[in-house]
Amino acid sequence: MTTLGLIGSGHIGSQLARLAVGAGLDVVLSNSRGPETLSDLVAELGPRARAATPAEAARAADIAVVSIPLKNIGDVPAEELSGKTVIDTNNYYPQRDGIIPELEAEETTTAELLQSRLPDSHVVKAFNHIYSRELTSHALPAGSPDRRALVIAGDDEAAKAEVAALIDSFGFDTVDAGPLAEGWRIQRDTPGYGPRLDKQGLVSALAGAKRYRDA
Repeated sequence: MTTLGLIGSGHIGSQLARLAVGAGLDVVLSNSRGPETLSDLVAELGPRARAATPAEAARAADIAVVSIPLKNIGDVPAEELSGKTVIDTNNYYPQRDGIIPELEAEETTTAELLQSRLPDSHVVKAFNHIYSRELTSHALPAGSPDRRALVIAGDDEAAKAEVAALIDSFGFDTVDAGPLAEGWRIQRDTPGYGPRLDKQGLVSALAGAKRYRDA
């Protein structure tokens, strides 16, 4: 049985937990405020869910999800995630995260920053360009007409395949944008950020993305 460990259980994390339980996975939830603050969500999710500390959630995870403000990625437990696939859902919001010079200069991406924090993990970018409420309301079985597609990006092919299979079980197709360095193509204010698109539409949106400096 696969266990999804959530480092951050807010809008995105809680929705992914709902999808995971619906797909028959176990989930271990965590946040910065303590396991006791997640009791209502655990009760809603049922016996497949439990709350823990971030380190415990990371240790229990077969696949982990980091869904916390970008400014806090220094708190992500690295040792416990060693060797594991880690999904990065983050976006850069300067008004929340403060100015991050290398992102302002477009020298790197949010997922590459997390990969630097987790050198022994396999980071895959996913779930950052869909509104949280749509994760449960837009999911459809495989083969459905106009099934929504979501982007993945990563440097490890096996990890990307693992995340693509997870996304399929959650009710979405995937489009592989390439390595983590290409994750900018689905950042804020790009054509694929936000709208509901099928695979063909999302491929076109990625191709039409421009760097902020070129927009």
